Amino acid sequence: MIASDFSSSVERLGEMIAEAAVIVPFTGAGISTECGIPDFRSPGGLWSRNRPIPFDEFTASRAARDESWRRRFAMEPTFAAASPGRGHRALATLYRAGKVPAVITQNIDNLHQASGFAADHVIELHGNTTYARCIGCGLTYDLGWVKERFETLGHAPECATCDAPVKTATISFGQAMPEDAMQRARELAQQCDLFIAIGSSLVVWPAAGFPLMAKNAGARLVIINNQPTEQDDMADLVIHHDIGDTLGPFVGN
Repeated sequence: MIASDFSSSVERLGEMIAEAAVIVPFTGAGISTECGIPDFRSPGGLWSRNRPIPFDEFTASRAARDESWRRRFAMEPTFAAASPGRGHRALATLYRAGKVPAVITQNIDNLHQASGFAADHVIELHGNTTYARCIGCGLTYDLGWVKERFETLGHAPECATCDAPVKTATISFGQAMPEDAMQRARELAQQCDLFIAIGSSLVVWPAAGFPLMAKNAGARLVIINNQPTEQDDMADLVIHHDIGDTLGPFVGN
């Protein structure tokens, strides 16, 4: 059902939240735009200005690795200045209340953790850009170490242990999805009675399959997104409105 009246749709959302025992939120870039973090796909988004660097190109080309890290360091002031928005804080309120066991996210900005979710309860399908990882042995690195080495060497550093490339702990095009996170997301989608997709275009697979999985397992499905999605027709409630305005009433003290 696509609600035409915003206030009544928020009221209905509140009723569905109250009736649910287990709520699983699924978040995309739209929940973080009010925090100052631009999305990727929309006009003016990051990918309209810079072509994504695929994983195989990153591994094969030092120039690609250098460019990847230049872009990340250029974005550091944006990520460093961002704090959780109303959407993050509303979900954290439901988490503290015991309604939400974990959040599934396509985002890489660490804002769910900053809002109060335990790190183990943030299922990051696309990784996390606030630290780095060796793509060989998996050793993690602080971004400060990477930047210092980048500036000293004049190029992207290799792992101090195994000499493999170091990249942000995110999932690039062509890189394998994290199987542990995918399995946990599948389990959550199949065990909830309310699944809320928030700020996702629902076009990136296999992540976009989780709302369908939850619905097929018997959960109610809510989609909150500024723009229509291909899954709107199967949702129990669709709200095409600002995410912060929609979820703001559910922010607790």
